[in-house]
Amino acid sequence: MPMKIATLLIAGLLFTGSVFAQKGVEDGSKYGHGEDSLRCLENLSLYYEYYKQKNYAEAYPKWEIAFNECPASNKNLYSHGERIVESLYKKEKDAAKKAEYYKTLMLVYDQRAKYFGNDKRYPTAYIMGKKAITMLRYNRNNPDVIKEVQPLLEDGYKVLGVKTQPPALLTYMANSTAMYKMNELSGEKLVEIYTNVTTTLNKQKEMTKEANKPKIQEVINNVEKFFAQSGAANCETLAEIFGPQLADHTDDLAWLKRVNRLLTKGDCGESELFYQSSEYLHKIEPAASSAYGIALMYMKRGDTNKSVEFLNEAITLEEDASFKAKYHNTLGLIYMSQKKYSQTRAEARKAIALRGDWGAPYILIGKSYAATASSYGSTEFEHKTVYWAAVDQFKKAKSVDAEALAEANENILLYSQYFPNTEEIFFQGLKIGDAYKIAGWINTSTTVRAKK
Repeated sequence: MPMKIATLLIAGLLFTGSVFAQKGVEDGSKYGHGEDSLRCLENLSLYYEYYKQKNYAEAYPKWEIAFNECPASNKNLYSHGERIVESLYKKEKDAAKKAEYYKTLMLVYDQRAKYFGNDKRYPTAYIMGKKAITMLRYNRNNPDVIKEVQPLLEDGYKVLGVKTQPPALLTYMANSTAMYKMNELSGEKLVEIYTNVTTTLNKQKEMTKEANKPKIQEVINNVEKFFAQSGAANCETLAEIFGPQLADHTDDLAWLKRVNRLLTKGDCGESELFYQSSEYLHKIEPAASSAYGIALMYMKRGDTNKSVEFLNEAITLEEDASFKAKYHNTLGLIYMSQKKYSQTRAEARKAIALRGDWGAPYILIGKSYAATASSYGSTEFEHKTVYWAAVDQFKKAKSVDAEALAEANENILLYSQYFPNTEEIFFQGLKIGDAYKIAGWINTSTTVRAKK
């Protein structure tokens, strides 16, 4: 055979061999070709057997080969890989190896987006949201990571909208709050994100099965906590953001509702913006928050009858238990100022029934008891016994609500000094620790205690 022909034959064989031994990562195929496709299929099968046994250490090297050589083989390669790599990352003690696992974990998300980002159910936006959550899980207080994941979360929300997973929405709010505290996000932008996230979650809650509603409500509660603790929720900031916009939105129902709700949540009872937005909103569509705003306006003006009227309207219109409790307690405060103590307690108890973990209604009851001490019974000793019942309420307040601790302790210190002394208790034939019944409108049992 002539040398020239032999050379061409050898070159052809080499070329043919290279075509049939290509990896999937090189030619975009699922498994590659020739021996490489067999190697890919073999490692896919091997890693999966170990994966099913949760033997992630043995699964990893086989998975890694499939991950590197046939990345377009199937989506499970990534969901399984995420679990395998994250498990090894958590167990690894060596810092260098741990860093390598983390790098691989990030690559799992990036590569999944590259090869399966067009998936209808789990598109790139969903994948990047998962990546952001993972990054924050392991770098929670790293400012660079906080800034890096923000566009991932924001873009994911823009693409997915109401289909955004609740954990991703919560992470978006938490990270936005962190960005705000780092001065990397404006107060107005944080308010916008909070509004969008809560609106989306409430839509999801309406659309989901009854059994799943409590889970979404828990996410909503956590989102509201982040916003409340951000500093952007204070009345001054809200007034600066929305005050200049009011003139252009006096008949904008959605805008008025959003602003009014934010001001209600922020306890902005002294805000002129709250009063004005409430009046505009109430003209278009009477709502609980607008009725509450108008009630506070009348309260400030000294017209308690009108204030009571609008508070009762707010209670009737309100569906949220937390807000309804707030309105009942505010009504109790008005009755307290009018010295209508039994009505004060009645409203406070309604608030407690709606929100048992709130200390303010208990403090209100305690103060209403203390206010009537001098008119209870016919002796000085009987007057003093009422303070036992009052202090019981203050103690209850701090036992259910850590935020009520300071005010409760202040009232306990104040009213405990009016307890009868040991000698007075002795002359009544009582002992410290005895049960004691207080009659009248208070009608409660308490415990004998002496002034210290």
